Amino acid sequence: MTGAFVGFRTLFEVTARQDRRNIAPWIVLITALSASSILAYSWVFPDPASRLALSAAIGANPAFNVLFGQSRDLTTAEGFNSWRTLALGGFFAALMAILTVVRNSRADEDSGQAELIASGVVGRHARLAVAVALAGMASLILGVVSATVTVLLGGAFADSVALSATYAASGLVFAGVAAVTAQIGSYARTATAMAVSVLGVCYLARAYSDTSDPDGPAIWFTPLGWTAQVRPAAGNNWWPLLACLGLTVLLLVVANVLLALRDFGMGLVPPSPGPDRGGAVTSVWGLALRLHRGSMLAWTLVFVLLGFVFGYLSTTLGGVFARNATFAAVLGAKGGTAADLTFAFLLTLLTLLGIIAAVYGVQVGMRFYAEELDYRAEPLLAAALTRPKLFASHAVIALAGPAVAVLLGGAVIGLTSSAAGGSVGPGDLVAQALAEIPAVWVLIGLSLALIGAHPIARPAAWLGVVAAFVLTILGPMFRLWDWILGISPFWHVPNITTTNPDYLRLLWLSVIAAALIAAGFAGYRRRDVI
Repeated sequence: MTGAFVGFRTLFEVTARQDRRNIAPWIVLITALSASSILAYSWVFPDPASRLALSAAIGANPAFNVLFGQSRDLTTAEGFNSWRTLALGGFFAALMAILTVVRNSRADEDSGQAELIASGVVGRHARLAVAVALAGMASLILGVVSATVTVLLGGAFADSVALSATYAASGLVFAGVAAVTAQIGSYARTATAMAVSVLGVCYLARAYSDTSDPDGPAIWFTPLGWTAQVRPAAGNNWWPLLACLGLTVLLLVVANVLLALRDFGMGLVPPSPGPDRGGAVTSVWGLALRLHRGSMLAWTLVFVLLGFVFGYLSTTLGGVFARNATFAAVLGAKGGTAADLTFAFLLTLLTLLGIIAAVYGVQVGMRFYAEELDYRAEPLLAAALTRPKLFASHAVIALAGPAVAVLLGGAVIGLTSSAAGGSVGPGDLVAQALAEIPAVWVLIGLSLALIGAHPIARPAAWLGVVAAFVLTILGPMFRLWDWILGISPFWHVPNITTTNPDYLRLLWLSVIAAALIAAGFAGYRRRDVI
């Protein structure tokens, strides 16, 4: 092995043992997404008539192309599994790879661990190679595990392998993307934000192509479009996977060239120097705002873009809903006549915005605990600063930021829809977005309770967000019982345009959120600070 990669094997073995607990939940999540489709298909759609109705409903609705991609063949369990999980599974696999690479490369330089490792017999390129190899191994294990479990549960071998291969390909490509951004950004959060932004753009490009011109030339401008062209259960076209592999190799070559050019501990784009005076950051509130300023701006832009996309889509579906009431069950619309289904569809989009906003809020809470892990909380608490005030400075942002984002997204949807001739006014959508906020706060409150009282269990906050998405967006498709769907706080958000909306549910959601937040404050006052 050349000097640049010396020490790779030993460092890889240690890193794999340390990081396996972070990787395993992603593999379980994506595998469960695929396995559940195979298990539930024959139960939910037991006869040809129900399967044809599903195909007609989903095929006529461009919104499903945005979320899940094209539906090529929904008359078989394998085709349904491909439609439901290819885009989402690839997205989650890409996130897994991005976080794995940045965590084991750029983040180590931020913490100083990389400098300690570099003082031993370790080549300059070994750490990046370990991070990429670990992400690549995780992606390949994901593909093998997902294919094996899906086949054992009744999926066709070739179709299941082709679908699982798309997950692995997405992971490999975005491991390469993260390897490049880890050389450009000077901090782990910057590198992660850049890589996730690339992933978001690729996902929206794939969604735009699937909605406006399915299988058109635009699909080839995003690697997520390449994996879609594999067409599991609808031809199993393997050669686009070679394009993914080629792009991965190219990105890794670029990443290693950039690594050789930059200074250790510094990205190619250096951070801007701070002001010569403390200003607002001399207060705990200003410091918290400064820490989260970048993510707040990024998330605000995300909600504006999603508002434009969802607002445009809403104008194309009125006639479809009026002709086919099957959409109500498929989308999870909570009641209403055929005339109300357009707003019920918008309610589903607003619920999706609420779930995304919960991700934003949980991320803020996790950043607060990351400051504690980096030993930045102790110096603050050593001065005349109380624990509740420090916790509150971040909790307010975690609660207020997502609430404003949801309201902004609802307003943009309404304005875009009205400008394009839609029948729903911005006022109703803003009011409905306001009704989503207590449900968002329940999930954020759960994260604050865990971080404040028992931070070792904080990954459960992400599980709460995933469960809310699965139960609220996908649960009605599988005809789950109401008591199961009711586990998600978003299931209790009323449709404000109905005759007698049940606002009491919003009160109960607010009480639950307040109790969770209070538990976080009480726990943070009592527990040890790292």
